[in-house]
Amino acid sequence: MDTAEREEIAALLTRAAEADGRQAVSEQGRLALRSGRADVNHLTSRDERGALLGYAQIDAEWGAELVIDPARRREGHGRALLQRTLNSGARRLWAHGGHPGATRLAEEFGLVLVRELRQLRRTAPAPTVPPLPEGITVRTFEPGRDEEAWLKVNAAAFAHHPEQGSWTRRDIEEREAESWFDPNGFFLAERGGELVGFHWTKVEGGLGEVYVVGVSPTEQGSGLGKVLTAIGLRHLGDDRGLPTVMLYVDADNPAALRVYEKAGFTVHEVDLMFGVRD
Repeated sequence: MDTAEREEIAALLTRAAEADGRQAVSEQGRLALRSGRADVNHLTSRDERGALLGYAQIDAEWGAELVIDPARRREGHGRALLQRTLNSGARRLWAHGGHPGATRLAEEFGLVLVRELRQLRRTAPAPTVPPLPEGITVRTFEPGRDEEAWLKVNAAAFAHHPEQGSWTRRDIEEREAESWFDPNGFFLAERGGELVGFHWTKVEGGLGEVYVVGVSPTEQGSGLGKVLTAIGLRHLGDDRGLPTVMLYVDADNPAALRVYEKAGFTVHEVDLMFGVRD
């Protein structure tokens, strides 16, 4: 895929996002499109004149995302592209925002719901930051210095969650190159100079995000996660002036849901993943 085709697909994603009010392809997928990662398969659908009708992406874990040009929907192009995607080896399909068209297609192809990812939002003054656990200090991330230590703690904190815990140096460096990246909103907790937790915040499109919060297993139960969450929310609300903050959490993680609900977050929308029956 050359640069011109990537730009053509990016323009399609923009049109779809404007029509749907949400992205059809995840941040990870959009990064893969721009960077040309070799472990991602790209499929396009075109009409007889060569105009781009749709785009599908299959990642290294055989998860797929697809989108049809809003001006060419309800013409059977989504059904045809999904069939090609499944024929190319995809085992799972995202329906971001639970888009009814994508949900209908998934059901038509006999796919079953395998994951529910909830987007929560909070519009309220930032919470008071509780005292840090004894012996913990907090500073901000330094690009070029902290990547490897962060990757180690991220892998330990999300050992149960391969999608997050398997991040590599390339994953973090791709995000450091994004226009939204701000090390001043990336908080690191240390004990004796060793990284033991973090809260990475994100600001894009006038919306703050709890991008990822992680705590080393050695600090589980210390209250560090709650403190780091409050530090990030305080930064987004007071320093960045953003009253509304969002985050993503899996529906099958009731402990995290309870924590965020107590912090004032409520469900805004839901992303659904459908899978091929075993």
